[in-house]
Amino acid sequence: MSEESVPPQDGSAGQPKGLLEQMEELMAALNADLSALDADLQSAGGSGWASAEESELG
Repeated sequence: MSEESVPPQDGSAGQPKGLLEQMEELMAALNADLSALDADLQSAGGSGWASAEESELG
């Protein structure tokens, strides 16, 4: 059995849950920021991400 599959024995089993919750909060905030950015790009006359990618390629 590898070390990765062995649960921690030092009582820190609650720590990964806290880290997972933090990651979920960060991902939610990132998604909100990206949605706001996409809305700003669309309101500026583009059609969102596709328009930005096409202008970089062109």
